[in-house]
Amino acid sequence: MKVTVRDCLQLDIFRQTVVVGGEAKLDNRIKTLTIMDAATSSEAVKLNGTPEAMVLTSFAGMKDDVNAQVETVEALAQAGVSAMVFFQRDKLSKSVDKAVTEKADSLGLPFIVMADGANVDYTMVMSKVTEAINTGSDFKNSLISNTIFHLLNFEKHSNFQQALREAAINNDFQVILLSEEFNPVFVVETRYQATINEAIIRGKEMAFSLTNSYSLIDINGVLTYWGIVNINEDRYYLIIVDNEDNYSANEVSKLAEIIELAMGMWKFTPERDAKAELVKALMRGNKSLAYSLKTEAAIRARDIISIFYAKNLDTRHADDVMNKFLAEGLIDIIKVSEEKETYGIILKGHELAKKEENMEKAICINLFDGLKGNKAVRLFHVTGLDGIEGAADGFRLIGETWSYVESVFPYKRVFSKYELALVSNCINIQVQGGYLKKNYMDFLEPFRKNGDNKARQLLETLETFILDAGMNSAKTSEFLGIHTNTVQYRLKKINEILGVEITGNRVIPGLTVALALKRMEASLR
Repeated sequence: MKVTVRDCLQLDIFRQTVVVGGEAKLDNRIKTLTIMDAATSSEAVKLNGTPEAMVLTSFAGMKDDVNAQVETVEALAQAGVSAMVFFQRDKLSKSVDKAVTEKADSLGLPFIVMADGANVDYTMVMSKVTEAINTGSDFKNSLISNTIFHLLNFEKHSNFQQALREAAINNDFQVILLSEEFNPVFVVETRYQATINEAIIRGKEMAFSLTNSYSLIDINGVLTYWGIVNINEDRYYLIIVDNEDNYSANEVSKLAEIIELAMGMWKFTPERDAKAELVKALMRGNKSLAYSLKTEAAIRARDIISIFYAKNLDTRHADDVMNKFLAEGLIDIIKVSEEKETYGIILKGHELAKKEENMEKAICINLFDGLKGNKAVRLFHVTGLDGIEGAADGFRLIGETWSYVESVFPYKRVFSKYELALVSNCINIQVQGGYLKKNYMDFLEPFRKNGDNKARQLLETLETFILDAGMNSAKTSEFLGIHTNTVQYRLKKINEILGVEITGNRVIPGLTVALALKRMEASLR
């Protein structure tokens, strides 16, 4: 709970103290303590000028310099400290100078004289006040009893959600329950200082360190406590928001325990994670279920701009990249992770709606390029969709082709619908076989007739030039480790063997399919 200067004065350790200045500000918050033995005001501010701190001192560094003491009181007050406690080490000696106490009083800085300073040391005060700050055990605490009263009031409330909402309103806290995929499944909002999306983005950054003990995450000055709960053997993230910074971490942990116990007593089962279920329905090609879940998940079909499947994502790196785009409001992402596989859909964010329509694809491409991370990552996406139908068809295209597309494009790690569609056509041709397949494979027959080493070199160069290097001679030379002039010479020979200009618009489509079929067949052997 919030601990003030007035609360501290009620502790036994402050029994022999006198407030000699700033009495009107005894409700200042105390968050921490610090010991000051500085010789100058600037040194005091540097070492002890912590906002909402209680500063313990005997003015040891400026014992005989009243002006320095006055300057220090003023400087610390401006720095935002909540109170100063002066330890009078010798009862027979003069206490702190009147000029110091008057300055403190004029600035509204509580100035407390510890008359028993010879017998009470800094450690004793720090121990007692820190205990109060951390546990609130020395003060009246209504949070727990009040919450229990509401959560167990079965006569007044018809369900757990209603009971928790009443407890949250009365005790000024908020609760957010997230699925394992970080989608909200239950929310009690009593204040709107920080959006749920902001909390989720920051929480994802900390997810790897979360345990059943609650971790504090500050979101733009709003204190949120994160922990893990298990409901019906499913894992969830429970967020408790302390609206006014009223409670200690220990109190919030106790509050979370009570909420979790109440869930069991009410037999509370969270609503299904409609967003994750939507992704799974699209993956399975269940369009009718996806249409019904779309409404439940509060998603507009026209906002779906891309779907993806990724293998071996570095989860931390991926979350960092995704959070950057989410924070900018360009996109929203709904994903489902299963071991080393991640499926997801990308939705148009509120900021993207303000930009030109052709920006959608560029932003998705930038996202996927950023997700590559380590060399083991393989990412397959279909960007530029037509709602639910397009998303389901996109997942179907990925499902049919992902195991073959890597063999056709071995140097790529991110595969778009263009590579996937090409491989899908090749699969259909391979399955049909016969005359159709022969038509394509005949394009490469001139190289097979020769059968010598030079013919194999020329065919390898043609493969690399078209499938890997995007018909760029310089890139082809890099891939093959040969000089650009050698590439140009080989391309000229290839033109002669085939009897066509291979870069011609009417030639490239057939050659591309033929070369892709060749690579796919080689991988199946």
